[in-house]
Amino acid sequence: MKATIVLLFVLFSMVLPAQTIISGTVTDRKGQPLPGANVYLRGTYDGASADKAGNFNFTTQKDGEQVLVVSAIGFHTYEMAIYCNGAIKQDVQLKETISELNAVNITAGAMEASDEKRSVVIKPLDIVTTSGALGDIAGALNTLPGTATVGNDGRLFVRGGDATETAIFFDGLKVSNAYGASTSGVPTRTRFSPQLFKGTFFSTGGYSAEFGQALSSVLVLNTVDMPVRSQTDISLMTVGGGLAHTQTGDRTSGSLSVSYTDLKPYQAIIPQDFDWQRAPFSFAGEGQLRHKIGKKGLVKGFYSHQRSGLDIWQKVPGEEGRGQHIQIANRYHFGNISLKQSLSDKWLLEGGSSLSFNTDKLEIDTLPLERQKDLAHFKVKATYFHNDRLHLVSGAEHFVQDYREAQPEQKLKRSFRGNLTAAFSELNYYFSSDWAVRAGLRAEVDALNHNSYVSPRLSTAYKLNTKSQLSLAYGRFNQDAEDSYRILEQGLEHTIARHYVFNYLFTKAGYTLRAEAFYKDYDRLITVNSLGMPANQGYGWARGLDVFFRDQETLKNTDYWITYSLVDSKRRYDAYDELVQPSFAPRHNVAVVAKHFVSSLKSQIGGSWNWNDGLVYHNPNEGSGQNSKTPAYSNLSVSWSYLHRQNVILHAAVTNVLGRNNIFGYRYADTPDASGSFPSLPMTQGAKRFFFIGLFITLSDDKKANQLNNL
Repeated sequence: MKATIVLLFVLFSMVLPAQTIISGTVTDRKGQPLPGANVYLRGTYDGASADKAGNFNFTTQKDGEQVLVVSAIGFHTYEMAIYCNGAIKQDVQLKETISELNAVNITAGAMEASDEKRSVVIKPLDIVTTSGALGDIAGALNTLPGTATVGNDGRLFVRGGDATETAIFFDGLKVSNAYGASTSGVPTRTRFSPQLFKGTFFSTGGYSAEFGQALSSVLVLNTVDMPVRSQTDISLMTVGGGLAHTQTGDRTSGSLSVSYTDLKPYQAIIPQDFDWQRAPFSFAGEGQLRHKIGKKGLVKGFYSHQRSGLDIWQKVPGEEGRGQHIQIANRYHFGNISLKQSLSDKWLLEGGSSLSFNTDKLEIDTLPLERQKDLAHFKVKATYFHNDRLHLVSGAEHFVQDYREAQPEQKLKRSFRGNLTAAFSELNYYFSSDWAVRAGLRAEVDALNHNSYVSPRLSTAYKLNTKSQLSLAYGRFNQDAEDSYRILEQGLEHTIARHYVFNYLFTKAGYTLRAEAFYKDYDRLITVNSLGMPANQGYGWARGLDVFFRDQETLKNTDYWITYSLVDSKRRYDAYDELVQPSFAPRHNVAVVAKHFVSSLKSQIGGSWNWNDGLVYHNPNEGSGQNSKTPAYSNLSVSWSYLHRQNVILHAAVTNVLGRNNIFGYRYADTPDASGSFPSLPMTQGAKRFFFIGLFITLSDDKKANQLNNL
């Protein structure tokens, strides 16, 4: 009996095919196990999943040469030929794929508002729902770290830099005269409505080689690609009104809008500290056209025309009467066309051109003046995606600028034309999903001063863990002199700044902490002699620390952020013959923004507080240099948005609720009085508070559409 069983077993074994046992361990490049990795033979059902230790083990009846496949989410699939004939031990090390979801992001110097990027700390909606900003992009950005609030100006001042050191780009193309026309002591606003843009990239230092002619900062505004619906928006406000319509199609969409703003009726009710002959007013009309090209192409066109004006009397220190009469009439045109086309899986082509035309007609007392600036920008950029670890961005651009000044009565004219050509290239490489490097080079040739400039840029980021990372950035940046200087001396060199940035970013569900230390070294700053002639004899530095904390979790239905910026800045510039703290660079800056949604009231209540320790200024009665300082600046603003219906929003806001009398410096007489002192007048705000009420109505087949993004 026993012999029969043994014989049957031997015969049965001869009939069955031989089995191969395949085992091993799956790890990443750091040797960490990859549990759940799929291991199988191609074309079969034979396989297994790796356990917690990354180990796998399975048997197959296949023989001969087979292909072993190992795959895991976030890693490149591994394949190798094996020969099945007995036990096989095969350890596998997978190479991770690099994607936006798992890769480190270089954040040094960058604050991005986008719904499309993973690592942003703010969203586009945050830009326009900030109390105190009143829908102004620059006003909202002044609550972010690195900025300083200069309340009687309205522009962006970044890390000890003048407002002219920040360049603004519209779909990657430069905008000239991006702020509305104004005069000294009267704050201005950015020209474009926030509703135009899907995202905002704001860099306070160490930015890409793609961007030039910006000494301190760049603000990149990216317009909406294709609107999601057709709709009509109606805006009724205490300072004016607006009407906009968007029509969408399968491949083409268009938008038209008009708006009118006039502060005269408002100022007739609310007393003003400024002596207005004619309160500021403006008319704006805009048009957009977007068209899809093929499967992955898009062309966008935009045109804006604006007319504005003001008429004001400004008191002169030491003199009686209303003072100096200033009248401004401004005409502005801006056009932009941009193209994005995917040529293949490896190549992306982008390009476009923009035209800016700005004309100011001024009358200072009885003297008429004219000032005109035109800028044309042409740009092309190609991106080559070698693989998920390496891509190369290269491009070229050309700027043509015309600037003219005239005194018609005296038949005096002067002008200059500047041509600047630039090329840039930047390599982005991921050593792993935890470590990335970006190295770039930008070269410029200025035909006006017959000089060339080479600017290297380098940045890197390393992910410490899933929640935190470090970034470093260095860059050399150059910028031509202001028009008012270049028209006097066309051979002026570009001013130079070198940025050194160290960034730490911590993100957790609902929480963000961002800290950034920086050092900025200036060279060839513009100085003026006793005759008012400019030269490149200035220099200086700015150093400090920015901190940003945001909490969207601790308090129910509440979102708030706190920013603090320390800026220690000194420069020799303008008519100063020594290093001084600039008048536009307060040392300590604080901003607090909070938003709370009350469901039962269908309302969002918001508040913001901006504070700095005061602005330095020159008091001729106290000697030389920046020898005096204003009291601390403080502005507490509140807002309320009520959703009457899904498509009807009532919005109210009040700035400087506490009525603080902020002073931004003093104007002094050119000559002393009989006592030997220079008379002065404080530079203050136009009114202690500003009140705003607006009704925003949206008409659309989509009953959930509204204008919340515009508030």
